[in-house]
Amino acid sequence: MINGLVQGISTACIAIGLIFWLWGTWPLLGSRSVLFKLHSLSVADTLGSMAIVVGLLLKIPREWPLLLLALIALAIWNTILGYVLAYCSQGDQPYD
Repeated sequence: MINGLVQGISTACIAIGLIFWLWGTWPLLGSRSVLFKLHSLSVADTLGSMAIVVGLLLKIPREWPLLLLALIALAIWNTILGYVLAYCSQGDQPYD
């Protein structure tokens, strides 16, 4: 009973992650600015990837150290990448 419930939650997390991936790709087709498109894509990609990793964590709990490291790396890497993109988009404007 419990094992089936965990497997169901795991499958749901992986499915939600895939939906986030597809949902984040949709704004790329719009006519908004490149930065808006990159922001939408990176946020949805991060959430989708993290949901997939949580789903895998529930499916194969013996690999929790590696999957926990993947979750932390996703959160840190995508946050830093967002700041780098924002900084690079500023151009040559001086900071006060």
